[in-house]
Amino acid sequence: MAEHDLDVAQSLFETRKYDWCLYISHLVLEKTLKANYVQTNDNKIPPKTHNLVKLAELSFINLKDENKLFLDEVNDFNLEARYPDYKLKFYKICTKEFTENKFKSIKKYYQWLKSLIK
Repeated sequence: MAEHDLDVAQSLFETRKYDWCLYISHLVLEKTLKANYVQTNDNKIPPKTHNLVKLAELSFINLKDENKLFLDEVNDFNLEARYPDYKLKFYKICTKEFTENKFKSIKKYYQWLKSLIK
């Protein structure tokens, strides 16, 4: 499903729906981290959280501080695209350049997290 969502995010980027591209990109990483969780934990039911840093920690993925900061920033894409108080502000910062930069990094993280799944 994460791979499908990545394709959706790509389509959203191409149609200049930058805020939704980043929102769906958060889901890509969330689903991949939850797959890692299922692989590394006896309890095969992933926690009901959207927090990417917490999911990485619960999946025993060692993150450098810079990785934690990035995932924490991506967490904001989930919140800011969902809630009306944040939506307009988020929409305004999601320029093509901003989104392209973040989306490129998200795709790299996705590939790395996917490579951890056996």
